[in-house]
Amino acid sequence: MIYEFRRYTLRPGRRDELIELFEREFVESQEAAGMGVVGQFRDVDEPDVFCWMRKFPDMEARRAALTAFYGGPVWRAHRDAANATMIDSDDVLLLRPAFPGDPLPATGRPPAGATEMPEARYVAHVWPVGAGFAGFFADRVAPALASAGVPPVACFETEDAENTFPALPVRTDQTVFVWLARLGGPAEACPAEPPGVDAWLTAPPRRFRLSPTPRSALR
Repeated sequence: MIYEFRRYTLRPGRRDELIELFEREFVESQEAAGMGVVGQFRDVDEPDVFCWMRKFPDMEARRAALTAFYGGPVWRAHRDAANATMIDSDDVLLLRPAFPGDPLPATGRPPAGATEMPEARYVAHVWPVGAGFAGFFADRVAPALASAGVPPVACFETEDAENTFPALPVRTDQTVFVWLARLGGPAEACPAEPPGVDAWLTAPPRRFRLSPTPRSALR
């Protein structure tokens, strides 16, 4: 599987506008084009940031799905409205599962028009690291996180294949390891980096607290 972790900086006060448009027009239409819409989130600490994830079977399927969607009628009809909410949409990580299997298999989501907010919170950790970190994470970090009550929900690493849809840029400045943790209820605490991680970091880590939107499948 190929995943994208997309983080958009929006014009002040327009995040809810984009979320409503996205969840009405861009969920089923993207999936009909051959991709999976995994989850949509408000950044808890940045009121004008919208994050979301989608996935593809492989890089060629990604090219075909993106070509179909962005060349199709739904995007043409609503792209101006969507783009009008955005300042920057290029903070995009191209990822693959760090371990065998699909870490976020398809699940049900509420129907179009749903407005109830999920109570769950997620933390997305983006760690710029050197080669071989996945093994260290599995052996040393994941058990420590599980003991602390925050087992990883999903783990990813950089997919370094050539971007098959260059009309949508992806970041190539860092090799990263990304993992998600789910925090029950309205919990605000974030797990600290376990011992030993600092030795692997090639740049400061990023950490985002995320609140799922009403139609997010990851909830």
